[in-house]
Amino acid sequence: MASAGKAAAPPGVSILPGGKIKKVEEPVVTVCKAVRNKRKCVTTVAGLDRFGGIKLKDAAKIFGRTFSCGASVVKSAAGEADEIDIQGDFKEDVVDLILQRFPAIPASSIFFLDGKTKVRAR
Repeated sequence: MASAGKAAAPPGVSILPGGKIKKVEEPVVTVCKAVRNKRKCVTTVAGLDRFGGIKLKDAAKIFGRTFSCGASVVKSAAGEADEIDIQGDFKEDVVDLILQRFPAIPASSIFFLDGKTKVRAR
């Protein structure tokens, strides 16, 4: 039996015990570029596994074949999502390929990570 003082939570919001409101985060894909050894770059794609039906191993194969480079799934620490490392600077090209190959991911949920700031990709 529901109490008369509590209202139903709107979509995207959950009410915790004690009346505290918690917003449900939308899944996002972050793309960042790291430079190593002065000239070599590694592009990292994180968050693909949060969208249903996408296997990271298969996505890494698609990235490696499309860009003719090495791509691998990197296991992260406990509690963090696994990510894909792509050898080379493919920061802009990865976004186009994600939108083309994975229609479940909207363009509004892909972000570039520049330092500590998130910038929308499109």
